[in-house]
Amino acid sequence: DATGMITDAKFKTFGCGSAIASSSLATEWLKGKSIEDALKVDNMDFVEELNLPPVKIHCSVLAEDAIKAAINDYRTKNGLEAIKFEESVVH
Repeated sequence: DATGMITDAKFKTFGCGSAIASSSLATEWLKGKSIEDALKVDNMDFVEELNLPPVKIHCSVLAEDAIKAAINDYRTKNGLEAIKFEESVVH
């Protein structure tokens, strides 16, 4: 919204259950957060909350990348410069 708070979040993904669960969790976590707080969420937050096994950690990166892309989409549509993010890392 105009104050920088995230009022709603949705996702559309094709992938395994871990990717879908990470994306779903992201939408729940982001509602009511500021954009600054949303930027602090990383894939390991999803890994820990969902107890993802090591072979599925890469699936959580999709949710982190989607958050970053959505924030940059919002910024550019509102005349703000896009943030240059470092590439997500699979911990």
